[in-house]
Amino acid sequence: MGTGEVAVRAMKVEDAVVVAELSGQLGYPRTADDVERWLRSVERAKGTERALCGLVAVLGGEVCGWVELGVERWLQEEPFAYIGGLVVRDGLRGKHIGQTLCEAAEEWARGQGVAWIRLTSRSTRLDAHRFYLRDGYERVKTSEVFAKRL
Repeated sequence: MGTGEVAVRAMKVEDAVVVAELSGQLGYPRTADDVERWLRSVERAKGTERALCGLVAVLGGEVCGWVELGVERWLQEEPFAYIGGLVVRDGLRGKHIGQTLCEAAEEWARGQGVAWIRLTSRSTRLDAHRFYLRDGYERVKTSEVFAKRL
């Protein structure tokens, strides 16, 4: 991977293979087809209140990280942007790529008219917690996550 300045741009279908690979590094295996289906949902959500966004970080012409987020609107609180995932390629962490992605995500969120951005991070990801706290995020609550396969 080359050196230079990190650029952030919208995620494209052509990025599906590398985005899927990076998702696996995050611990969430996805296929390129899964990524392409998600990108189609991003297109369908454009201009709606449930807007979605996928951004990639590019270094030396290669995708080296991504962030996904969307706008959440629930009755019990004001609308907010929610980061569903953020990953930087193994070996490139600690080089401000994640910070650059977060800044771009925050800019997108402001453009959606929301005043808050939120995320969750697995309890075992202590390095990620330190990263978010250093980047100005605050720990606001601790929760258990429950799911039921339908």
